[in-house]
Amino acid sequence: MPLDLPPKRIRRLAEEALATLPEEFRAAVAECVLSLQPRASAAQRRELELQPDEEVYGLYEGHALTERHVDDPPGLPPRISIFYEPLLEDCDTEEELKREIQTTVLHEIGHHFGLDEDRLDELGYA
Repeated sequence: MPLDLPPKRIRRLAEEALATLPEEFRAAVAECVLSLQPRASAAQRRELELQPDEEVYGLYEGHALTERHVDDPPGLPPRISIFYEPLLEDCDTEEELKREIQTTVLHEIGHHFGLDEDRLDELGYA
């Protein structure tokens, strides 16, 4: 049976994950918007090329710090989305959920710093 936690508690766990970052990294991700959604939208699923039976826990949307230039026009702030329904379905305990949210948040922050999936996997954040 999936965990049954309110989105407010899940948001708090994600915010706690951000708070564990060293200060110099927190400053770099302060511009990121943390979004909590039940599941990836149809548009996000298409962009990620997900199969109907595939789910994701999180998504980074925006330009990585390594891809920016001072001459770039201003745009929307980067967004880290956490998809809580798949997380609740896959985790058996709140402690397991907390670890998975922390891994997911750190994974998406890695994209903000320009890390690709292979490097995140090497670091243990896949």
